[in-house]
Amino acid sequence: MAFATLSTLLSTQAARNPDRPFLRWSDRNRTMTFAEVDDAAARAAAVLRSLGIGTGDRVGLLAHNGLDYLVAMFGAWRLGAISAHISVMTGHELADYVNACTPKVLVYTHDLFDAIERDRASMPSIDHYLCMDGAQPGATAWGELLGAADRLEEHSTDASLPAHLSFTSGSTGKPKGAVLAHESTVRASACIAERLRLTPDDLTLGATSPASSYGLVAHWLPGLHRGMCVGLRKAWDPAAVYDDIVAQGVTYLASNPPQLNDLLAESRRRGSAPSPLRLVVSGGEAVPSALKAAYFDELGVTFCESYGQSELGGFVALARPTRPADELFGAVGEPLPDKDVRVLHEGVEVPIGEPGELCIRGGFMWGYWNDPARTAETLRDGWLHTGDLGRMAPTGHVTTLGRYGERIQTPDGLVLPRPIEEALCAVSASVRHVAVVPADDGPRAVVALWPDAVPTNAEALLLAYRDRPGADQRLVSVVVIDEMPMTSTGKLDRVRLRRDYGVGEF
Repeated sequence: MAFATLSTLLSTQAARNPDRPFLRWSDRNRTMTFAEVDDAAARAAAVLRSLGIGTGDRVGLLAHNGLDYLVAMFGAWRLGAISAHISVMTGHELADYVNACTPKVLVYTHDLFDAIERDRASMPSIDHYLCMDGAQPGATAWGELLGAADRLEEHSTDASLPAHLSFTSGSTGKPKGAVLAHESTVRASACIAERLRLTPDDLTLGATSPASSYGLVAHWLPGLHRGMCVGLRKAWDPAAVYDDIVAQGVTYLASNPPQLNDLLAESRRRGSAPSPLRLVVSGGEAVPSALKAAYFDELGVTFCESYGQSELGGFVALARPTRPADELFGAVGEPLPDKDVRVLHEGVEVPIGEPGELCIRGGFMWGYWNDPARTAETLRDGWLHTGDLGRMAPTGHVTTLGRYGERIQTPDGLVLPRPIEEALCAVSASVRHVAVVPADDGPRAVVALWPDAVPTNAEALLLAYRDRPGADQRLVSVVVIDEMPMTSTGKLDRVRLRRDYGVGEF
């Protein structure tokens, strides 16, 4: 079966719906139609080709959410080059990320100049620096190059070629550069759009990091498949997002649990959900059942949980846009049709309902960039081994139980963090984030509270938890901290949490 490339998807929509709005940059109140984005991408491809970029070369993107980011990305894809997504949160170790993917060109925003200048001599692969906000010392103005360029009409049409490189979150180890091909990404995002029942009349909004593949497959590409208008924001601001949803008529929000917690608090402050929001999708980390229930019951907004990885180019599982049955409320959702999902232990499928490692066939990464050993370890025996614990219901619904490395061995048996974390979120509305780590005397919960939460302390939380029916009594302590450390992709930094508040390594 032949598949479109990500670039030809855009050109197809530009031909069918040239005047239909595609990208809306809410921070700057700018909108581009499908035809305008396609034209800009064709000019971006011409610029990149003039700088020596061709098939398989990496184009580094170090920028915030915005129109220029997506134009550069589509321009790279038009050439058959690989867009290499580097988070703006990695400025303190920029050279490490750049040297892990060795781009020839780095397209960046002006506020990253200090990090670039500091590491410039340590990033020898980069031949050209292109600043989105005008010329800087050692960098050419990206906008001026686009304005002077002619369109590059031809496309790379080989869907088997690598398309994009996203670094894993590093929540439990050193980030790796996962490379996905056009075909698997096109197929996965089409399945996601279908599962969510998105239509051309939907309008999206997203402020998750463009360095994460989650934004690509949950937000930008489903909108492209459906001919929707895709809204972008540089940074998360719950009050501004609420106002934007109301003013623009946003129906679909792709986000993560911390942001959706913030929007829930903002909605409670204002007395209702922002109308006409009808659907939110959450990814990046496990969703507390209390958060999911609040969207359904308080706000009247459908909440779809997803579970994926940078290595997948899509999701292992995604909820359908309906309220789950009570017995399945804690599950993520069902596998999508582009992937075969199984629960294995040492290569053997475990009985339904039993925990094991979630593994998939079909629709996964081309490999880790320049890391054949770790690629072979992850892609072994025909399966992608996620490194995540989970179980599957008879209905096919997947429940995640945490990373294999998060398991805590105690004299009384194995402890899985997620059930404890879920229970702690449920016992107090003051709890914003929680992570369970191993300590010398047993499992310890590290908790961060809402800024305006009713004051509570670690002892009170532990007592309330222990009084909860069915709570795992092996939890020995709770530590309350001011703010949770996060990775560059917005996940809890469990490596740092274990280092600072626990013992051992993943």
